[in-house]
This record gives sequence, structure tokens and C-alpha cells, in this order.
Amino acid sequence: MTLKFLGIWPNTPDDGSPTIWLEERTGDLIIQSWKADEETIRQAQEAGSVPGHSTGVPDHETVIRLPADMLQFIPRPDSEANGGNSGT
Repeated sequence: MTLKFLGIWPNTPDDGSPTIWLEERTGDLIIQSWKADEETIRQAQEAGSVPGHSTGVPDHETVIRLPADMLQFIPRPDSEANGGNSGT
């Protein structure tokens, strides 16, 4: 696995800061950020997902909170047609 550093939270302190890397072979994003608190997780579960999909968080996953000013570091697809699974 080869990771490429994309960015770190602006004006970051010396440790514990949100950071984003790109796994160059797969295009996956690797994100270090704050764990979402229980209230945020509850609200995400209430908001739901695609119809019929569980809103539980499996043990091998977590929910993170990514600061909005970190979005600048996320690569954008060449076309909106390559968007994520919206359930439609």
C-alpha cells in the first residue's frame, strides 16, 4: 500500500489533528479525524441511509467527524456521474 499525503487540518496543533491520505493503487481515502460522539451517531442513524440498509455501525467500522475546512483536500471525480451510492 502506498499512501500519498493530501492535507492536514489548517492551523493544526502538534498532535491529534485530522489528516487525509490517498491510497494511490485503489483511490481509497484514509482519514484520521475525531470520533463522532454518541449524539452525532444517533442523529446519523435517525437520518437513515438507502432504503432497507441497516443504520447500525458494525464493530469493524466507526463514524468520524471531518471538519468542513478539510473538504478542500478530498479529490473530486472528473465527472459527477462517478458519484457515490445515493441509493437511486
